[in-house]
Amino acid sequence: MNEVRWAEDAVQDLEGLLAYMAERDPNAALGLFHQIRERAELLAVSPEHGRVVPELRAFGVLAYREVIVRPYRIVYRSGDQCVWVVTVFDGRREVADVLFERLIRG
Repeated sequence: MNEVRWAEDAVQDLEGLLAYMAERDPNAALGLFHQIRERAELLAVSPEHGRVVPELRAFGVLAYREVIVRPYRIVYRSGDQCVWVVTVFDGRREVADVLFERLIRG
């Protein structure tokens, strides 16, 4: 069994999504939080469950995988007995935009 860890950027991503949603519907935000957390925790048992991120596969980058909680994408990488969630974002956004924001944020 693997340990699931969250990168600080992924925590910030999730907090931002939930805060935005909570302004409109706090119950929906709480439900989304539980769905994402449960889906990420399943990676402890089966980290190969997700698909390779298609936009990265096109560049030969195969280390990052994703699982979907519609419309959100949970991107992670796995290593020695650990799965790192690296980002959570709205799948309706362009991956290039998400990565650009991440680089700017530093």
